[in-house]
Amino acid sequence: MNVLITRKYPEAGLQFLKDAGYAITEYTERSNLTQEELIEACQMQDALISVGGNKLDETFFKACGHLKLVALMSVGYNNVDMKAATRAGIPVSNTPDVLSDATSDVAFLLMLAVSRKAIYMHQTIIDGKWDFYDPNENLGIELYNKMLGIFGLGKIGFELAKKCKAAYNMQVIYHNRNHNNKAEQELEAKYVSFDELLQQSDVLSVHANLSSATKDIFNKKAFSRMKPTSIFINTARGQEHNEQDLIQALQQKIIWGAGLDVTNPEPMAKDNPLLFMPNVCVLPHIGSATRETRNAMAAMAAQNVIAGLQGKQLPNIVNKEVYKASR
Repeated sequence: MNVLITRKYPEAGLQFLKDAGYAITEYTERSNLTQEELIEACQMQDALISVGGNKLDETFFKACGHLKLVALMSVGYNNVDMKAATRAGIPVSNTPDVLSDATSDVAFLLMLAVSRKAIYMHQTIIDGKWDFYDPNENLGIELYNKMLGIFGLGKIGFELAKKCKAAYNMQVIYHNRNHNNKAEQELEAKYVSFDELLQQSDVLSVHANLSSATKDIFNKKAFSRMKPTSIFINTARGQEHNEQDLIQALQQKIIWGAGLDVTNPEPMAKDNPLLFMPNVCVLPHIGSATRETRNAMAAMAAQNVIAGLQGKQLPNIVNKEVYKASR
């Protein structure tokens, strides 16, 4: 069996595939495969491990209907047309849960960095501006006993809430499609409407999946409902906030600050105004970027491949309906 991987792959995942006896092809160039290149590369393959944002749409699945499975090394799958995959009879897996701790750490890091203007203040040292003390300048915001609002309180949001409650005794409110009973029982989290979430949050952190309902949901109207002292954090998907509206909200002091690990578009242009604002911290999508987490993701994706090539159901299947269709 042949397996194509679209990046140089962590050894923890490779070892599983080697031990299973599969022939592995890694695309190791530091460039993104075009869709045409990816389709061509898949022609002699049995399985694809997609690392990064490869566009897997109707065109891809029609041209690669011979694949036995696609394994994503990511929790998100908004770059994949799941209906097209199911029509082609191709199961698609992801890597959920293993990155909850690491991504919640980044959300916590962004919250703290923004609240104390850490990135901007570091830059003032580089720019030679650490020359005069003024007790009224460069003041941050304390987080103790503040209100943490979470949009999409799943595993990542739960871990962030747990950290914030332990470190700063923050109260937790959230907005989901459904109630999170565990969070309500263990963290005293309170379910609120979306409008209440906007109005009451001192820190609003986004952890929802990207969908037609969440795309662009944090826009001019939403920011106008937030506190002028509030901090907006997004470690989910950049398309969930309107970046121009966010820039305007910060410039006009409609909200106080923002921390982003995802941007819209991504990657961000190097002259984006957000990169030069004192109350903003932007990171280049590093939510899962620890050795432990990336190894765990690689291993999970490899285990999905092994299961699929052995004719078993993928442990972390996304389009479960593909199995019903095959029966």
